[in-house]
Amino acid sequence: MQKTNAIRLLERAGVTFRTHEYAVDENALDAVSVARAVGFDAERVFKTLVARGDDGAPLVLCIPGNLELDLDKAARAAGLRRVALIRLRELQPLTGYIHGGCSPFAMKKQLPTWVDESAQLFDTVLVSGGARGLQVRIAPDALIAITGASVADLTRG
Repeated sequence: MQKTNAIRLLERAGVTFRTHEYAVDENALDAVSVARAVGFDAERVFKTLVARGDDGAPLVLCIPGNLELDLDKAARAAGLRRVALIRLRELQPLTGYIHGGCSPFAMKKQLPTWVDESAQLFDTVLVSGGARGLQVRIAPDALIAITGASVADLTRG
């Protein structure tokens, strides 16, 4: 198992989690492809998106891999007028992670985080473990507690 900062943080926190490693396909970094690679339904594999509000501050949004972010719902959840996803080139300097390996855990700086309410429908969900090819399966309550996340309806549909 890769020892990423995300894994170290989870170990220090003493939470129960399980890792799932998979072969990385550089042309298939999307959450649906990752879900297929680790053998879970895409609705349980949450992608970690980073956005900025109209106030300029970054925020983290974790949503099911098979759904799209509703920017208006995300803005309302964060108490903002508008939210827009950051540019890809901003991701690593802001979070310390690369596209396809962005974990909600152990970012360079703790950012305000929201987790889609659908996470609470499952005993466990999967999120990036901080590197391409590494997913972490964790209880939604632990994900929410460790990230200090708020829970909201964030997706279209």
